[in-house]
Amino acid sequence: MKFDKSTIIFMVGAIAVFAIVQLLITFGILNPFWTTILRTAAVMAIVSLGLNLIYGFNGQFSLGQWGFYAIGAYAAADVTYRFSQLQNANGLTVLFMVALLSTVGLVLAQLFISKIRGLDPLSALVLYLVATIALGYVGFLIGKVAAGPVTSLLVSMPKDVATQIVFFISVLLAGIVAAEISFLFGLPILTLGSDYFGIATLGFTIIIKVLLDNSDTLLGFEEMKGARGMIGIPKITSWFWVFLFLVVTVILVRNLLNSTYGRAIKSVREDELAAKAMGIDIANFKIVTFVIGSFLAGIAGALYAHINGFLHPNSFNFIKSFDPMIIVVFGGLGSITGTLVASFAWALVLEGFLRLWLPEGFETWRFVVYPILLLIMMLLKPNGIFGGYEMPYLQDLLPFKKKVKKAEPIGPANDSPEVTQ
Repeated sequence: MKFDKSTIIFMVGAIAVFAIVQLLITFGILNPFWTTILRTAAVMAIVSLGLNLIYGFNGQFSLGQWGFYAIGAYAAADVTYRFSQLQNANGLTVLFMVALLSTVGLVLAQLFISKIRGLDPLSALVLYLVATIALGYVGFLIGKVAAGPVTSLLVSMPKDVATQIVFFISVLLAGIVAAEISFLFGLPILTLGSDYFGIATLGFTIIIKVLLDNSDTLLGFEEMKGARGMIGIPKITSWFWVFLFLVVTVILVRNLLNSTYGRAIKSVREDELAAKAMGIDIANFKIVTFVIGSFLAGIAGALYAHINGFLHPNSFNFIKSFDPMIIVVFGGLGSITGTLVASFAWALVLEGFLRLWLPEGFETWRFVVYPILLLIMMLLKPNGIFGGYEMPYLQDLLPFKKKVKKAEPIGPANDSPEVTQ
């Protein structure tokens, strides 16, 4: 397999960044405070890349990214909490089987609905819900039965190895659960215009926050402790894990956008009417983009849950839902490079330097300073820091074009006599 120059530079640069930061952590040059900020920045980059895919590249103004972020955080935290604190894998098996069979239900419903012409979104949603809930309940029962054997298998392994395996699977499952919920939620909502869609997604974030406030009573998850906050979550998210998921996310988003599928996604943003005239299924590309972006939000939330070992519903209120939106706009809509730089700048400045530089007792003034910086930037450079720019590896390459040979003159070139004057 042959890699081009930009790919090699990107890979070497990523490995170098990881190695340098890891060495600084290992030798204690970076203290836990700055290490936590770097991990948080990487998590914010993942969730913001998902939002940039939805808003920056597909043109759908969404404020629901934080809700799917919260779903991913609590879903993964519940799985690892049950295994580490209760020595039970029922959270893992139940979530795995529910996610698996719910996906099967969505696929079967899609095959059935595709044969019905003129079915409105709300009727389709009802069919999807029936299939998802029915098979999801079957998955719940199977997961309960499978919990015993899986627990025995994991307990027989070295504790650290088993914990890492449970953590990795829980992160992926958190993303899948967030994606499934986003599909069901987005099916009727994506028919709305961009502004109304934004309001609807903001309402979704508020609903999720209220449900988390009552998760111990209304939802029955006593270990989440509702509005008191969930404690006892193992702190597994290391620099290795967040950096690995970030690099994989960047590569996946880059490859998606540089494919013919990605060009269709961007065409919806540019002109929906023209895209529809070219035969592009507008509704399909909107929902798929929304699901992929929510999947990344779920993964980011799962990683965040295992940084500090504590979750509180107030961390997922609607005010915080503007953070990834600010990062995307600050870095530049439709710029992966801008989102990466803005995510780390947001964490380092807001949670790092301003906390240390502001006088004692004035730490909350950082929420005044950084909006002022954002306002100045928007006045001077409204397209964002990297609006319209990508590093070479992330640039949108046009399809390969064969070189066209110049047309040769008809007949032998030397047959025509020279014209003399």
